[in-house]
Amino acid sequence: MLTRTAFLGLAGLASLALTGPGGLPSPLEWGAGPLTVDALPRVTYVVHRGGAREVLENSMSGLTAAYQGGTAQVLDFDTRTLRDGTVVVMHDAALDRTTYTRGAVRDLSLRQWRSVRLRPRNAHPGSRHPERPPTVAEVLDRFGGRIVLTLEAKDPESLGTLAAMIRDRGPTRSAFVDSNDPEVARRAHRLGLLSQLWRSAAQMRTDHPERWRSFVDVLDVDYKARDVGLVRAVTSGVPRVWAHTVITPAQRDRALRLGCDGIVTDAPGRFAAASATQRGARPKSA
Repeated sequence: MLTRTAFLGLAGLASLALTGPGGLPSPLEWGAGPLTVDALPRVTYVVHRGGAREVLENSMSGLTAAYQGGTAQVLDFDTRTLRDGTVVVMHDAALDRTTYTRGAVRDLSLRQWRSVRLRPRNAHPGSRHPERPPTVAEVLDRFGGRIVLTLEAKDPESLGTLAAMIRDRGPTRSAFVDSNDPEVARRAHRLGLLSQLWRSAAQMRTDHPERWRSFVDVLDVDYKARDVGLVRAVTSGVPRVWAHTVITPAQRDRALRLGCDGIVTDAPGRFAAASATQRGARPKSA
């Protein structure tokens, strides 16, 4: 396998013909040493929920497609907890929207979870067979240490379990744990994890993100926020500021122009064929 110590631009990722086991395409690796977030490029692309506009949301096939296709440097997925404590990959508290099953995720046992099947949407190109949504352990075993991951802890009580799973598998410096709650981000930091905090445009109107710079590794901001809110985040002292959930070049370009250094997208394929816009100089921290 070809290895490199730094990423090329996104267009370069899409155009390189790299092969891994079985001749399948595989993304650039970070060299011989362990993968860490320090190897991320100056402008980072994040596949949100595996690329939910283009693939089955939060599916193993979608995450695999993004990984093998090199359309982003970070794979994002959501986590929920079953009644027996197993942590699984699912965004909603209920199964109704994305699967053929109805009811609450937390009411299922692991045995019942294995019978759940994701429901393809008409927007997904081509024919897709329904597939089982994965557990977090399966995703970590497949991708941990091979690409940067973002795990959103939808159930904050699962944080200890997620921390143990990440530590046991080793990718503590290549996996962010995400939440909308600053206190959950603080707890993640105290557990020795990389913490990610996402905020809505409404929240950003009154946020003081400089208060979080000691324990937040990524501030994940709503691209719809006002310019002043995005600039406040960029100048907060938090080391990385990513904009979500971007689906057009114009949205991306505005976020980068205001100083964000990451793009979280449901539609990575839209950006893969075009050269990433170069970000201007980031304002100095306040």
